[in-house]
Amino acid sequence: MTPGTAGHGPRVLVADDQTLIRTGFRLILTARGIEVVGEAADGAEAVAAARELRPDVVLMDIRMPNMDGLEATRRILEHAPDRKVIMLTTFDLDRYVYGALSLGASGFLLKDVTPEHLAAAVRLVGTGDALLAPSITRRLVERYAAQSARTPVVHAGLSALTPRETEVLSLLGRGLSNTELAAELTLSEATVKSHVARIFAKLSLRDRAQAVVLAYETGLVRSAESGGRGPVDP
Repeated sequence: MTPGTAGHGPRVLVADDQTLIRTGFRLILTARGIEVVGEAADGAEAVAAARELRPDVVLMDIRMPNMDGLEATRRILEHAPDRKVIMLTTFDLDRYVYGALSLGASGFLLKDVTPEHLAAAVRLVGTGDALLAPSITRRLVERYAAQSARTPVVHAGLSALTPRETEVLSLLGRGLSNTELAAELTLSEATVKSHVARIFAKLSLRDRAQAVVLAYETGLVRSAESGGRGPVDP
């Protein structure tokens, strides 16, 4: 674990078993004014470093020795629910990414991400938003939600939603941004944000990533309804 260089924006921990990946991400982020407070070479190190350094965002490789990124994500978010985790993967349909989103990860990036997109992604989740790549996330959620929940999951919290909140959640599941939601429902963005905040509170959701997963798992949104669109990139 190496201390980072001071900068502006969210404080980041990079967890990956490949030294070149960690070094590359550190250089990219530091050059763009984002502080990298530490590095970890496996999941166990990532958990320890997250507790010690308290980063705002963790870039977490999925496949690592000793403890994989999925278990590390579970432990980190169990200890600090407000921490943001972005999963790193080589495969755009890695089945573990769906599990990570279900656990509360804020999104995922492919390791060949451009420097500009990496910095934008870190800043985005640092503000509390979810990072969801459009077509990839939609396909991934559809595939694994269908496999893990062939019959819709019953979520008691859904009954607490008003009809309008249920409608908003279904549109969130289809990947609409707040701007698109406002246009679709003929509401102001401020009103949409209030609806989204209440939905998250009633269903104990961390962010839009979990909202998408829940909408599919409960059958509120089905594959045919996604209409080829997906959650929005930063």
